[in-house]
Amino acid sequence: MTDTSSTDRATATTHVPPPPTGVSRRRMIGLIGGAAAVGAAAGVGVTYSASGGAGSADAPGAGQAVAFFGDHQAGIATPAQDRLHFAVFDLGAAATRAELVALLTAWTNAAARMSAGLDVGTGAVAGNPAVPPDDTGEAFGLAPSRLTLTVGFGPALFTDASGRDRFGLAAARPPQLADLPPFPGDALDPARSGGDLCVQACADDPQVAVHAIRNLARIARGTASVRYSQLGFGRTSSTSTDQPTPRNMMGFKDGTANLKAEDTEALDSQVWVGVGDGPAWMTGGSYLVTRRIRMLIEPWDSTSLGEQERVIGRSKGSGAPLGASSEFDPLDLQAKDAGGRLVVDAKAHVRLAHASTNGGATLLRRGYSFVDGTDDLGRLDAGLFFMAYQRDPRRQFVAIQTSLAGKFNDALNEYIQHVGSGLYACPPGPAPGGHWGQSLLG
Repeated sequence: MTDTSSTDRATATTHVPPPPTGVSRRRMIGLIGGAAAVGAAAGVGVTYSASGGAGSADAPGAGQAVAFFGDHQAGIATPAQDRLHFAVFDLGAAATRAELVALLTAWTNAAARMSAGLDVGTGAVAGNPAVPPDDTGEAFGLAPSRLTLTVGFGPALFTDASGRDRFGLAAARPPQLADLPPFPGDALDPARSGGDLCVQACADDPQVAVHAIRNLARIARGTASVRYSQLGFGRTSSTSTDQPTPRNMMGFKDGTANLKAEDTEALDSQVWVGVGDGPAWMTGGSYLVTRRIRMLIEPWDSTSLGEQERVIGRSKGSGAPLGASSEFDPLDLQAKDAGGRLVVDAKAHVRLAHASTNGGATLLRRGYSFVDGTDDLGRLDAGLFFMAYQRDPRRQFVAIQTSLAGKFNDALNEYIQHVGSGLYACPPGPAPGGHWGQSLLG
């Protein structure tokens, strides 16, 4: 088994394939950048053990590589890592379908190498000194840190805002990728919403995640540009039975009832797109909803503990449902106190988000906390970058958010505001020798 520990990040020679029809040689070289050919990356889907390293290499699993190729994309059911760099890209107005295919091919090649702890192309220091290096170099010497890269296609890739079918994909748009409806209380910033393509980079070392997005953005220059990006820390859900439940920026345990990677039956039912669900190219994929949720930290911090627990519906200390003693005790939505009042308030967040309130709908949440400094009034710009994977957003996220939205529903709405939104179709995982979205684009 090849060792790609923090001291052995490889710098293999790049093979640049011939450009697809309709793509100039110069543009193709720009797209490929330093990305190695898929064939050279086909053997990287193994797990490596750590042997030291810089940054966060002491974190659990920091030296491991997560398999890149497979039936499903990595980064969905993968146990959630500690750090996030999420980026949304817009394709240039003149971009062609051939250039889109070339970009996704180059990204796949680079992502497979970076996921294995390898440099992109000839690397940061081993190439021709007279030209820019193939790899930006800030992850040179670092372990793979369980890096995963997950790609999604936004509704605008199929039909843009003007109704134009830029890439001949309109007929292939899945019905599940219907635009999200407006929800009461939304204050969405268009600059932080939508987009053609998204890339989710998760790792246990923030520098490894940032390095991945930086290199994909570099490869995309001339074809696509970053619309917006978001850094995240401290996963806000446990996605494996081995992970303790984390706390969000409000101080509460978050994701107690989340779907877990080990529950394959639930993943098949709630997360993975099945045969006959829609276009065949999405079978084995999943749909991602993102929401940038700003928490109104200062009002929340001035709220009594008892009121905070009423709003959420759980004990702040143990995470137990109100009226229960342990975090994983069942949520009893019918329980009443001695005075006949509901123990879990009618407007409590956990009540309105519960599957029993929403026709059995559940989500695989993979959100992260964020702190982006302060605003012009000195208030902390912090909150949750919500990310949830599901089989059909229409009957899952939309149903749940409809229950939560509006000032007369979720009591938590007094302390949060949705300021960004995204919906993406994440295709099945690439096969060795293939590329992201090949089932759609060929």
